[in-house]
Amino acid sequence: MHNEAIAFPEAHAPARAELACAFRWAARLGLHETIANHFSLAVSEDGRRFLINPYGRHFSRIRARDLLLLDADDPSALERPDAPDITAWALHGALHRRHPRARCILHVHSKYATALACLADSRLPPIEQNAMRFFERVAIDEGFDGMGLGDEAERVSRQLGDKPILLMGNHGVLVAAPSVAQAFDDLYYFERACELYLTALATGRPLRIASDEVARKTARQWQDYPDFAQRHFAALQGILDEEEPDYRN
Repeated sequence: MHNEAIAFPEAHAPARAELACAFRWAARLGLHETIANHFSLAVSEDGRRFLINPYGRHFSRIRARDLLLLDADDPSALERPDAPDITAWALHGALHRRHPRARCILHVHSKYATALACLADSRLPPIEQNAMRFFERVAIDEGFDGMGLGDEAERVSRQLGDKPILLMGNHGVLVAAPSVAQAFDDLYYFERACELYLTALATGRPLRIASDEVARKTARQWQDYPDFAQRHFAALQGILDEEEPDYRN
């Protein structure tokens, strides 16, 4: 795997470019923690071969060719000279093994989602359209047991279930989607929803919470909205193509 990633960086070029774009925009939007946190993208049908960011590279500098190509069943990845971050390997390897449907997995400790994850009640009530988008689509992990290594990585991978969002109590947020575009769109709007909710809470005034019926209806409308995530991400790539075209290299 190491030789393939070094000798043939052009392999999976479109996938590499999309994931690199997600890193650059996560940095631009302040969703990152410099060299911490991880994004991965499955490139094999079974989801076990995936691209992921190298250890120590700042999100704002990641290029397509920098991404490591790993095999979720090959622990020797940690012995290679350009070994990935140990928590990245453990957590994303476990997730890609367990959830082949989750082609793209984005994990960050973004400000507002993480703040929500620190509350005793980490539910996101349907107070506005962004929050309603995620109604009944968020799994909440209340069993944090240290950094995502070993048994903890396997435990977290089970918590995701069939939801696109895993709010990781005392930790951060994880988004799983069938494409980079969908994953990034979900990440952006979930963070935005958390920001709006916490801002509303800070007023100390009663919240106007929509009914379950209205929240479900709005969630369905979001999911049926034509090509929204793809158009959003295409716009982001277009901006980078003009301003930071090196992300594709």
